[in-house]
Amino acid sequence: MNRILPVTIATTAAVLCASVAFAQDSAAVKVGRIDIHPATITVGVNDTARLTATAYDATGKKVDVPLLFFSSSRRNLSVDQTGLVSAHRPGEYRIIAAVRGDTLRGEARVSVRWPALESIEIAQSPTPHFAGTTIGYAVRVLDASGAGRNNVSLNWRSSNAEVASVDQFGQVTAHKAGTTTLTASAGGLSGTRTVTIVANPARGITLSSSADGGRMGDVLHFRATVSDGAGAPIPGYPVAYSLRADVEDTVIAPAAAAEVDARGAFVAQRAGRYTVYATAGNLVAHKTVPITHRYSSMRMETGKGQGAVRDVHTSDIWVWSGKDGRDYAVTGTWGARGVAYFWDVTDPATPTRIDSLQVDARTVNDVKVDADNGVCVISREGASSRRNGLVVLDCSNPRDVQVLSSFEEGLTGGVHNVFLWNKHVFAINAGTRYDIISLEDPRNPKRVSYFELDTPGHGIHDVWVVDGIAYSSNWGDGIVMVDVGNGMAGGSLEKPVQIGSYRYPIGATHSAFPYKSPAGKFYVFVGDEQFPYGLSPDDAAQAEAGGYIHVVDFTDVKNPKEVARYQVPEAGPHNFWVENDTLYVAYYNAGLRVVDVSGELKGNLYEQGRELVRWKPLDPDGKVANTPMAWGPQPHKGHVFVSDFNSGLWSVKLPERPQPVTP
Repeated sequence: MNRILPVTIATTAAVLCASVAFAQDSAAVKVGRIDIHPATITVGVNDTARLTATAYDATGKKVDVPLLFFSSSRRNLSVDQTGLVSAHRPGEYRIIAAVRGDTLRGEARVSVRWPALESIEIAQSPTPHFAGTTIGYAVRVLDASGAGRNNVSLNWRSSNAEVASVDQFGQVTAHKAGTTTLTASAGGLSGTRTVTIVANPARGITLSSSADGGRMGDVLHFRATVSDGAGAPIPGYPVAYSLRADVEDTVIAPAAAAEVDARGAFVAQRAGRYTVYATAGNLVAHKTVPITHRYSSMRMETGKGQGAVRDVHTSDIWVWSGKDGRDYAVTGTWGARGVAYFWDVTDPATPTRIDSLQVDARTVNDVKVDADNGVCVISREGASSRRNGLVVLDCSNPRDVQVLSSFEEGLTGGVHNVFLWNKHVFAINAGTRYDIISLEDPRNPKRVSYFELDTPGHGIHDVWVVDGIAYSSNWGDGIVMVDVGNGMAGGSLEKPVQIGSYRYPIGATHSAFPYKSPAGKFYVFVGDEQFPYGLSPDDAAQAEAGGYIHVVDFTDVKNPKEVARYQVPEAGPHNFWVENDTLYVAYYNAGLRVVDVSGELKGNLYEQGRELVRWKPLDPDGKVANTPMAWGPQPHKGHVFVSDFNSGLWSVKLPERPQPVTP
């Protein structure tokens, strides 16, 4: 049964009339060019500037038509519709002026310069500096905005090179006992640190490992112990680790077969024999370990089913078990007419559409279900009334879904993603914050609080809540953890409190999934979203994503560390799910990927034989024919359900997990 909310029809008609009138007014005046003045400007971070745009007809006569301003990178350089530009981060950007509905553009170039440097500080050595060893000294450089700078070239100098010399990277090699002063300079500023070199007591070194062998992808921990002449260990003695690989690989110039970090953590991407070396001054120890293939076989799936959606693009998915014992799914639609589809997926081989609901929106990007309470929430973007928000549904009977309420207050900029937790919905509000809205009475939603960063040009794409902690994906600000009821930081739904965060340089943090592994680690899987070749939804040639899955160890929430990645060379990830030591990724044009994430994680999981299944949804009659664009996965009762942007809902039967190879 396909139903449309009654209010939608009237509102849509009114706005369509207004849109047609606007288009006719614009078409009546043929614009020949658009100029922006000034055409080039240079500003500093946190500065503002005013631009003006003027349209001219083909004869060069000024014409009066409404013009819209856009930024090529709104999180780094924003612009309002009066032409006021605000600079947030350094770089080169474009401001664009256009007539609505016309491809004609006017452009201005904006250079945002770095602030002047404010201070340079050389950190203390973390260990005693013994003669005959090399230690890298960390430097903290701050600019006038208070931001830390890691892109400044420093000039290094040692006042006594006979005691210790220093290279251009701050690596200090100690030659004999004594004292010297290190100086790091840039931009007319200098920082200094007096260093004392002590005599070297080291006379012996031994090397051990957490295991005597392993499989591709297993993390082995090597530990070097440096001792003095009496055989006593020397605490804090600096050790450098390196390795030699003898692998089963005849490829000329192969990629790195393995890696070992400064802490002695080792992982191999290929089977073979590896020798790890520990070097401490002029002392060297080594140990060789064998590494086998991870699995004895790689079985592909054999059973699949499709719930085809071919006239519009499909967005997100949610699968659940109903109280009637049957299994159901709901999918959204993108850039279309605001429809959500409901499916019976009890037989995964034959998903059956059982109901649909149309709301006032172009895009229903996200769909979530609280199965215990029979409540579904769908997001709204591009409403004809320009009042977006979300819609709350009674889906206790998925064959006859009923609207309980809608919530638009303060959400008119559009809701892109939602999450349901503890009878509350977390709604991404206009890409800047998330609002927390009570659904304790689903017929009468009420906002109880919101959370928003205060960083310049901040943005947010998604939020996921587990055990009272919200994990939000904040683009350039990375992943942010907020206590919304866990109690760790005294937070609640009414008073969110930030716990910690992790930011990586790419600045494309799109989605995140927290996972506490049986191995005792707490990982947050974080996905990029990038389209380096551009994105045109109906142009298959351009639909190639970039970026990858970052694995961040949040075991110490105050000191998160990125430890691994899952990077498919030819594509980028969209949404994903982690369950039972298995990562399920909708990898856009690379389709569905199912990955073993058991044990400790390190290195590139793609290269370690951890992939269990790869599958592409191909539909010759799809919205874009035979062009996979996997959007979202969810495992359910031995199957993975996948929404595909170009072809609808799919189910894939998981194979039996391969048996591991015994080292």
